[in-house]
Amino acid sequence: MPRVKRGTKRRARRKKYLKRTKGFFLTKSKLYQSAQEAANRADRYAFRDRRTKKREYRRLWIQRIGAAARQNGISYGHLIHGLKAAGITLDRKVLADMAVRDAAGFAQLAEKAKAFAPKPSAKKA
Repeated sequence: MPRVKRGTKRRARRKKYLKRTKGFFLTKSKLYQSAQEAANRADRYAFRDRRTKKREYRRLWIQRIGAAARQNGISYGHLIHGLKAAGITLDRKVLADMAVRDAAGFAQLAEKAKAFAPKPSAKKA
C-alpha cells in the first residue's frame, strides 16, 4: 500500500481550527493543540447555553407577567389559569411583551382572567 503524507489536508484542518479561534487569548489562538481544545470547549458551551438561554428568557417572562398581574390584583397562577379557561391562547413571551409595552391591554386580559379564575378560598386557621 502506498505511503500517504497528508501535507495539504493536515495543513487545511489545522488552519480551519486556527481561523475559528482567531481573537482568543494567548496560545489558544496561536498553537494548534490549544486552539483545538479551546474551539471544542467553545462548541460545548455554545450548545449548552443555547438551551440555557431559552430557560432564562422564560423565567424573565414569568417574572414580568407576575409583576404586572399583581399590579392588576391577581396572582400569576390565577392569571394563567383564568386565561386558559377563557380560551385565550397567548404564550408567555407575548404576555410579557404586553405587560411591558401595553399595560391597558394587559389589564383587560387580567380582568377576563379574573372572571374565569377560581375564587380564593378562606384559609383554615
